[in-house]
Parts: sequence; structure tokens; C-alpha cells
Amino acid sequence: MCGRAYDPRFLFMWPNSKIAVMGGEQASLVLTQIKEVQAKKAKIDWDSKKSEEFKKVMKEKYEKESHAYFSSARLWDDAIIDPIQTRQVLGLSLSAALNAPVEKDSKFGVFRM
Repeated sequence: MCGRAYDPRFLFMWPNSKIAVMGGEQASLVLTQIKEVQAKKAKIDWDSKKSEEFKKVMKEKYEKESHAYFSSARLWDDAIIDPIQTRQVLGLSLSAALNAPVEKDSKFGVFRM
């Protein structure tokens, strides 16, 4: 689990990888619950048909936007690599990273997991 927030030197993906915090099914359920609460507060009629339609749309959106090709098209990563080429790409990346100066002071605190 690494992303641009951790300031990596390189970020590669395999073609079958996903870039999301949760899957489409889970996200659609959470967002539907939020939408239902908002509708109830605003006193808007929200029935099960609207709920199912909203859930379907959100699931499709998450499935599409979490795909490796979607993220790579927006330059969120450096490349999509063939899993067979992982060792070669990793070796070249480590070689390139070792040729760059290493920053002594970090810009973030201690990560506790």
C-alpha cells in the first residue's frame, strides 16, 4: 500500500490491479446510506427504487474508476507493467533511485501502524 501521498520515487501497477480504498460494492452501500440520511433530513422522498438505482450507478463508477488503466490515463502512476517484467523494472528503478541524492530530513512525522 503506497501512493503519491508517501512521495515514492516510482509508482508502477500491474494490469489487474485496483486503486481504491474499498471495492465498488462496499462504496455503493456506504454512499447509498449517506444519501438516504441526507434525503430524510431534507424531507425528500427516497424509496427503494431510487436507492437501488443510486447503488447501481455508484458501483459501476467505482469499478470503472478503480481500474489500473483509468488511473494510468490520468498520470496517477508511472506505468502499467507486465507482471513478468516486475524484477527487471524493480532492478532498474532501484538503480535509478540509488543515483539520486537522499534527503536527510523527512517532511513527515513517525508513522504508527
